[in-house]
Amino acid sequence: MIREQERRTASGLLMLGVFVIILAVAVASIVRAARADDVFVVVLGVLTIIACVVGLAGLFTVAPNQGQVMQLFGAYRGTAREEGLRWANPFYTKKRVSLRVRNFESAHLKVNDVDGNPIEIASIVVWRVVDTAEAVFEVDDYENFVKVQTESAERNLATHYPYDTHLEGHLSLRGSTDEVAKRLKSEIQDRLAKAGVEVIEARISHLAYAQEIAAAMLRRQQAGAIIAARQKIVEGAVVMVEMALDLLSKSD
Repeated sequence: MIREQERRTASGLLMLGVFVIILAVAVASIVRAARADDVFVVVLGVLTIIACVVGLAGLFTVAPNQGQVMQLFGAYRGTAREEGLRWANPFYTKKRVSLRVRNFESAHLKVNDVDGNPIEIASIVVWRVVDTAEAVFEVDDYENFVKVQTESAERNLATHYPYDTHLEGHLSLRGSTDEVAKRLKSEIQDRLAKAGVEVIEARISHLAYAQEIAAAMLRRQQAGAIIAARQKIVEGAVVMVEMALDLLSKSD
């Protein structure tokens, strides 16, 4: 795997000043040589001007939270992260990569939960590039890679949890948001590690039953809630009777 290597670059302002001075001297030399009919100096001055123009092509800018991935004839030569006007080999090709924090909201996907019920799910992922070399060279399009792998992780996540549950100690997509978010973040990070991407946060933004079963599942959910409530009432009544019996036994 290709890892990022920091590339030291020269100050662009300094190199710009040097090239301007050289150009001024070259032009003055050409004028003087032309008056003296010195062909050699004229040719040397012209070549110097051409070299300076080529050298000026090595100037580039680096914005805050941005990296410039540099290649020489296809070979990776490093990444420049120093801000401001910089200068490097004019034959380097440069690709700008943003290191800023970005967010992505997936489309509403229709998947089946662990019970086989069709549901709609979507999530928001906050991410950023931490290794520019991996992002550029290990995957074809790292932004599209983030989208595809996020949707793949969502599909896999939904198959491990039920949409809802009334049983204590059991995790569900609707009731265990923190635990589900942690697992979603971990799974997306595992898939994106090879692309030089760090997942900062991942959370479900949309969760609902599919339209074709929404009404039926709502009635089922209401019935389950009624059953769970009745069970709580019965348990509470039994506890009250037990407390009464204990008090009666203590009072003989």
